[in-house]
Amino acid sequence: MYRDHTKTVKIGDRVIGGGNPVLIQSMTNTKTEDVKATVAQIHALEAAGCEIIRCAVPTSEAASALSEIKKQISIPLVADIHFDYKLAIAAMENGADKIRINPGNIGSIDRIRAVTDTARALNVPIRVGVNSGSLEKELVEKYHGVTAEGLVESALDKVKIIEDLGYDNLVISIKSSDVMMCAKAHELIAAQTDHPLHVGITEAGTLYSGNIKSAVGLGIILYQGIGDTIRVSLTGDPLEEVKSAKRILKTLGLRKGGIEVVSCPTCGRTQIDLIGLANKVETLVQQYPLDIKVAVMGCVVNGPGEAKEADLGIAGGKGVGLLIKKGEIVKKVPEDVLLDTLKEELDHWGE
Repeated sequence: MYRDHTKTVKIGDRVIGGGNPVLIQSMTNTKTEDVKATVAQIHALEAAGCEIIRCAVPTSEAASALSEIKKQISIPLVADIHFDYKLAIAAMENGADKIRINPGNIGSIDRIRAVTDTARALNVPIRVGVNSGSLEKELVEKYHGVTAEGLVESALDKVKIIEDLGYDNLVISIKSSDVMMCAKAHELIAAQTDHPLHVGITEAGTLYSGNIKSAVGLGIILYQGIGDTIRVSLTGDPLEEVKSAKRILKTLGLRKGGIEVVSCPTCGRTQIDLIGLANKVETLVQQYPLDIKVAVMGCVVNGPGEAKEADLGIAGGKGVGLLIKKGEIVKKVPEDVLLDTLKEELDHWGE
């Protein structure tokens, strides 16, 4: 497993790499200069399960705001920097727990050295980020287009620049919106470096397409033992990124805890609003820190059998519903109290 052998990197009070749990990241979409709005969003993301948060730092005002933001949050804060090396330095001086840069667009070696010197003095890790949209022209020409091999060469070149300056407290990210290119790039780079990898499918898209692309891409990469921290990049509410990341990790067996909801597809036997009921159950269970499986079935004929692998289940029929535990029917209730019956069971689970 590649992730068992990567270096450990400390980000605030969290650690990635070296076989530590894969941590979930997201990025605020507020104006970082608006401290109140940014802190409110970070608190909401943390409550949803975000473990590391990144903020854009496009201005000196944004860099200065990090100091106040840091005072009001409890998860590590990463500063996202493009182009201006002075903002990278200011972000670290204002308490950023990690910075994300592309040394290729920071500028001269002297500017990269200035950033690296500050990072060393403050012991701030640097995430070296490269993506397919900004691949250098010479590498595009060398590989006859944007390729996984080009992405890897670009990233390792940038890493070497910083390593040659005597600093190796690094995290690498190589991202592409092309799922299979991204997967191949991670397979290639994992065999060539022991720096921890930040994994994501960049510009994945809207909630629908972005979730599918992220689940497929991250699934392929993480299943091979590659990746130490992830972000699901979606065009939408960052809360959806965190929920999706949690589900991906849990599906792959990389995260425990939280209720898993399974539900049957609707069919001609269904005599209740199964879609509505399943969505209500999905919302309901988010408040319970239980590591169990809950089944929602639309038919009292096959429901009990199909729910036998779940810890708890409900199955609906015409005007009536069943409560099921470990595949056994334990109670028959009116359809309109089926959800309340499930809630009562969850409230007293384990007692």
